[in-house]
Amino acid sequence: GRSTGWQADGSFITERGNRLESEVAKAAYLRTVQDWVVAPLMRSIDGVAGVDSIGGYEKQFLVQPDPARLTGYGLSFDSLIDALEAANLAAGANFVDRADEALLVRVDARLGSIADIEEAVVATREGVPIRIGDVATVEIGGDLRTGAASLNGEEAVVGTVLMRAGENSRTVAAGSAERLEEVRASLPEGIVADIVYNRSSLVDATIATVEKNLLEGALLVIAVLFLLLGNIRAAIITALVIPISMLMAAIGMNRLGVSGNLMSLGALDFGLIVDGAVIIVENSVARLAMRQHREGRLLTLGERLTETRLAAQEMIKPTVYGQAIIFLVFAPLLTFTGVEGKTFSPMAITMMLALASAFVLSLTFVPAMIAVLLNKKLTETEVKPIRWTKDRYGPALRKAIARPWPVIGGGVGVFAVAAFVFGFLGSEFTPQLDETDLAVQSLRIPSTSLERSLSMQRRVEDRLEEFPQVELVFSRTGTAEVASDPMPPNASDAYVILKPREEWPDPDLSKDELVAQMEEGLGELVGNLYEFSQPIELRFNELIAGVRGDVAVKLYGDDLTALTEAAGDVAGVLQGVEGAADVKVQQVTGFPTLDIAFDRPTIARYGLTVEDVAQSVAIALGGRPAGLVFEGDRRFEVIVRLEAAARDDFDQLGALPIVLENGVTVPLRALADFRVVDGLAEVRREQGRRLVIVSANVRERDLGSFVEEAQEGVAAQVDMPPASFIEWGGQYQNLQAAQARLAIVVPVCFALVLFLLFMALGGWVPALAVFSAIPMALAGGIFALALRDLPFSVSAAVGFIALSGVAVLNGLVMMTAIKQRLEKGMALDEAIEDGAMARMRPVLMTALVASLGFVPMAIATGTGSEVQRPLATVVIGGLITATILTLFVLPAIARLVLHRSDDERSWREKWWDRLRRNVTREERDELREVT
Repeated sequence: GRSTGWQADGSFITERGNRLESEVAKAAYLRTVQDWVVAPLMRSIDGVAGVDSIGGYEKQFLVQPDPARLTGYGLSFDSLIDALEAANLAAGANFVDRADEALLVRVDARLGSIADIEEAVVATREGVPIRIGDVATVEIGGDLRTGAASLNGEEAVVGTVLMRAGENSRTVAAGSAERLEEVRASLPEGIVADIVYNRSSLVDATIATVEKNLLEGALLVIAVLFLLLGNIRAAIITALVIPISMLMAAIGMNRLGVSGNLMSLGALDFGLIVDGAVIIVENSVARLAMRQHREGRLLTLGERLTETRLAAQEMIKPTVYGQAIIFLVFAPLLTFTGVEGKTFSPMAITMMLALASAFVLSLTFVPAMIAVLLNKKLTETEVKPIRWTKDRYGPALRKAIARPWPVIGGGVGVFAVAAFVFGFLGSEFTPQLDETDLAVQSLRIPSTSLERSLSMQRRVEDRLEEFPQVELVFSRTGTAEVASDPMPPNASDAYVILKPREEWPDPDLSKDELVAQMEEGLGELVGNLYEFSQPIELRFNELIAGVRGDVAVKLYGDDLTALTEAAGDVAGVLQGVEGAADVKVQQVTGFPTLDIAFDRPTIARYGLTVEDVAQSVAIALGGRPAGLVFEGDRRFEVIVRLEAAARDDFDQLGALPIVLENGVTVPLRALADFRVVDGLAEVRREQGRRLVIVSANVRERDLGSFVEEAQEGVAAQVDMPPASFIEWGGQYQNLQAAQARLAIVVPVCFALVLFLLFMALGGWVPALAVFSAIPMALAGGIFALALRDLPFSVSAAVGFIALSGVAVLNGLVMMTAIKQRLEKGMALDEAIEDGAMARMRPVLMTALVASLGFVPMAIATGTGSEVQRPLATVVIGGLITATILTLFVLPAIARLVLHRSDDERSWREKWWDRLRRNVTREERDELREVT
């Protein structure tokens, strides 16, 4: 056979030449390699807090006494421990001089092998030494472990790299993968280290989805700009705002410590970002074309600079206020705390940085570039799509102005219907992100031992591996070394890594259908209760609510028995609610304990103390360290305890010798009674009260309606014990927290929006008219969610927030144009019609670029698209109704509310003019002439 590694007979020879034959010894060697070779190298990676290991056995040198031989020699466990400690020492003896050299004297009497341990002398009987090997067996074994791991049905050792808080998970994962390549080169022959789960795979997949959506959205935005502006250079200048503003936003993100991820980049809409630039460019192109036509020649650079400056000044009020409003509507996301804050604050920060950057560019970079680059002949005629739209918009607009009430009534009716539909929308915190992999928790009766759980879990892995969609399965049973995720021995987590969908026999098979097939297959294995989830989702739910399910029903009280009975009733109600899955009650009872009750009078009669007896029992069953064995820089404990067969046999345990002062021994059964009683498996406490938790997952139904139906059922069918109460947690708790926060900050935000409109338009009446765009926009978003059968979520709420900003911007542009014409002395109907026709193109352009920028997100199917889909759906649907309102309902409202012409400019408008940059008298006269 080979000199090292696996041998033909199934044994393993280590690099030190030790042959390992037992399964325990081989598992202990695997764990030794993990603890002393792999883990130290992985811990040195930048950003890594530690390595949590589970599986195998921590190697120990086990000294397992024979109680009968101990009795025969009159020895105790303490005698063995004292002998081992006395035989395992190293001492310094100063130095000696020899041939003019000083030699340090070192007395090395350390134990180094099983033979050394066996030769340690415990006592002498009639001049004959009694050695450890005479009264005990010595072997390499493992600790009494609380956790184990397996891979594809075979026992393994799993190490989890723990990241420091605040570090970038993608960077740490990439560094870990690189370091593992180095680790493989230093592994002993026959030992293999592979990555079984890498979180960066999910991160990379979501980032790829976001990048694809952003790229496609940018291309759509640029295409619309080319189509509607009719000038390639103007479209390119507008499109340049996208990359430049993103680079500026990236600088801000870096300074603020916001990483690029699904949430921070998921709400970016390049159409929304360039809205301000679109308004400036459209007006500049129009003014340059008019000036060229009037002059009958190409304009000089100075003339072009003057025109673009005037164009920017003309539109600065709607641009500044409109962008400020869009910026403001994202502020509510910054008020989130807890989970919702961690989730959505990066989204708001990124969007606000991009908007602020684009705003600066639209007032500086864009006018300058327009003046410099648009030096060719410009045509006054609009592109065909705009002319075609205006030809049809004009007659409809005149009808709306002539008969405003039916148009306004139609808008109110649309909003009323939407409000009614909203009552039937479901709700959830965030859409479930498809991690592509699965996590399956297996739960057994509380008294199941770790070894039995491990055996049953191997069968679970074997069954899961039979599915052709599965690439590999690895499991963690019980609690790992660091106990960052403590579990009882009767619980296992299986991580099911799936193959790419294109490798499935049926790529169209949904994940829910695959889960249903797995549930059916695993149901044939008796003794297990299963809960299906996803690796990150499972941990997320557990950290937030203490349970792994989507819904947690917490029953608080003092009487644990009564709470357990009530929890069973709650579980029965949940199982009857449509959409319920994996319903389970926390295992409170059913964990048997071996109670050893001491006979105190008898113990005293033998001249012993309770402590003497208790210590002997503790050593025999739990073991006690008796020194260390060093192998190079590695050190392993020497443990004294009974062998497994004696520990598990009550008869042998009862014969355990307790040594009296005179050297005579008495069996433990003479001093204590043994009885097995049912004990508590787990007792949880929160808010100073005991609690029992009922958990459930929700499938093919929204979370909000599920909980509402469940609450009604529990209130009607479950009688709670006295002095007890119920709380509903899990993801539902996060949803409630977000809704409560939005209910406070959104009205405040809208009030500020209304105030900004008042400042921009100089009166409450036109401000309220423009503000009416928000309910109409919300109506379209609600209809879009209903048509796509999507529940309301915080992601959708972000869409409503972005939508309201664009809707108000377009309304502000329209109302500003109408008021400008009224101030010039136009008749009301003429001013409304002329202003609406003049601003139709920028309104359509801003709505189109904002909505088309979200189209790729709305139809994407890649990893992470689930989170973006509701947001994009809301914006696209809402902009349809908001644009209709701006083009028809707003002019109709203006016809009613602006019937008294305001000839005198308000103080606010005069104040605003003072903030404008100074222009010459000639420029001012020209501005009046043109406008």
